[in-house]
Amino acid sequence: MTEIKTRLSPTRNVEELTDSLCGALLTPNSREAMRRLLRDLCTPTELRALAERWHVAQLLDGTDLSYRQIHDGTGVSTTTIVRVGRFLRQEGHQGYRNAIDTLYSADAR
Repeated sequence: MTEIKTRLSPTRNVEELTDSLCGALLTPNSREAMRRLLRDLCTPTELRALAERWHVAQLLDGTDLSYRQIHDGTGVSTTTIVRVGRFLRQEGHQGYRNAIDTLYSADAR
């Protein structure tokens, strides 16, 4: 543990910071452990925003609801719904798509 600490130095490099965060997010081995990590990492408002975006992605992928219906049912802003829809369907990252496909294939087992 001290070996890692001695190699650390302050940085503003977003790629390094993101890579380190990804490593931390891969460490929980249960839903409860992930919940605890997220509660430490995020403010309640940030955690709610993440959870809402995930919920919207699932609704956009798994239902025929319109953006307005999703807004009315969840209270999530239409701006956020449009953004999630764009990332789900058009952007190259495919993070939502991969997560949804992985979870649905795991549920089918």
